[in-house]
Amino acid sequence: MSESTPDLAPQLHSEPDTRSDTDGHWRQASERVEQLRRRINQVVIGQPAVVDQVLIALLAGGHVLLEGVPGLGKTLLVRSLARGFGGDFRRIQFTPDLMPADVTGHAIYHMAESRFEVRRGPVFTNLLLADEINRAPAKTQAALLEVMQEQQVTIDGETHATPLPFMVLATQNPVEQEGTYPLPEAELDRFLLKVLIDFPSQQAEEQLAAAASGGHIERALRDGVQAVFNAGELQQLQALVPQVQVDQQVLSYAVRLVRATRESSQLRRAAGPRASIGLIQAARANALMEGRDFVLPDDIKSMAIPVMRHRVAVSPDMEIDGETADSVLAQIIASVEAPRL
Repeated sequence: MSESTPDLAPQLHSEPDTRSDTDGHWRQASERVEQLRRRINQVVIGQPAVVDQVLIALLAGGHVLLEGVPGLGKTLLVRSLARGFGGDFRRIQFTPDLMPADVTGHAIYHMAESRFEVRRGPVFTNLLLADEINRAPAKTQAALLEVMQEQQVTIDGETHATPLPFMVLATQNPVEQEGTYPLPEAELDRFLLKVLIDFPSQQAEEQLAAAASGGHIERALRDGVQAVFNAGELQQLQALVPQVQVDQQVLSYAVRLVRATRESSQLRRAAGPRASIGLIQAARANALMEGRDFVLPDDIKSMAIPVMRHRVAVSPDMEIDGETADSVLAQIIASVEAPRL
């Protein structure tokens, strides 16, 4: 970066002198994220809601499952995000013959030197794009479980930590199901958010077609998405998220929303406690993006569906009626009274 940037995180062991000083920390953090958001939206055209949700997951230190048909800019989004904080980016194309060692790495024995050498896999990066993750068998999908939860990989009995920050963005095609392996519930639960990428509006698609056919998107990615902050400063932003205040009434509201899925006859699988934790994490990150140091009920409400849509399953009767996880969750959210602060 051409100029030095001030420390983004407030001191943990000292009280700020005034409320305005504290407000300044959150405002500065929000402005930096907003700058990154604008730069990514210049490249990823017509998907502002998707960009926002991915940034929320990044701030919260979570992983994202991206679902959408090919050609909607999923790879471009991840590349833009990596450039925005100067992070490393790697992509794995999941296929039926992909082995766990192809993901995590493996140890090779050198006979001449009588020693083992660890060859680290593509998971040793800041942003990992797991493209079409549901095309690999369960044992290969499971290779991501440890690294997603613990941010480390065990190779030949030895533990290796991934670079920080670390984030997995996995994609799957909701239409083409032939030759795919459904993700197990344990793995789905590791994703903080499931983000749906839909077709852009006509105006956005016209802008996208003109930019892509003229080569402007690649130039914008190369020249327009410069690093807003570095990896260390991103970690400072992530450290701010747990400090966002959550009133007990708001926390109770988040838990009540999750627990309401367990009482719904419209669902055959309900959300577990990890959904409650993830919902509060995502709401805190959303508040930080808005420049606030406290969570509102609207933060909880706006993040409830992305946090829970992959953690619930609609009952067969509801599927026959054309209901989806999103529509059932919307009904549940509407039935749970929000606190008035």
